[in-house]
Amino acid sequence: MNNTLLLMVILNFGLIGALPLVFFRRDGVYNLAWLATAAPFFIMVGLLLLGRFEMLNPVIEAGSTLAIVTQTIATGCAALSILLLGLTIGAHRIPLALWHQHNDAPVELVTWGPYARMRHPFYSSFLLAFTAAILACPHPASLLLTLYASAALTLTARREERRLLDSSLGSQYAPYLQKTGRFLPRLGVVRHG
Repeated sequence: MNNTLLLMVILNFGLIGALPLVFFRRDGVYNLAWLATAAPFFIMVGLLLLGRFEMLNPVIEAGSTLAIVTQTIATGCAALSILLLGLTIGAHRIPLALWHQHNDAPVELVTWGPYARMRHPFYSSFLLAFTAAILACPHPASLLLTLYASAALTLTARREERRLLDSSLGSQYAPYLQKTGRFLPRLGVVRHG
């Protein structure tokens, strides 16, 4: 893994890690559920550093054509993750609760910006960061960590969707849910309502 890619992917995870300080409301609690969801982000940075200093044996030979291709794709994924993170922050008028706490009642349904195509662009950005990391440091440990993070984000997204459907915004959220993808954009025409 080259130093530029390592720096870019770690910067990507650093920006994600800064969200509780610069974007989310400060009334949340760092509980066990938060730690279980956030832990893979911190661990992945450690794995990246271990991979850079050759303390992990990569499954792809360094300098090979496949390594060059995966590192190029990793660079694109990290750049897209950072862009999506910025666009998602910019789409919000009201900061969200930290990792959607149990007592968080939604006050606004955001359906513009990246939300016009997907319901969870923050999580999409996070998944792109993990994709970049696994491509930059292809190792069974990074694969397992990415799978764990994907499962944790999927469970969190489902819980948030159920809470939104049961909230006072449920009648607006149900049709929005049908026309947008969870983590990937739905192809086709987007109708703004």
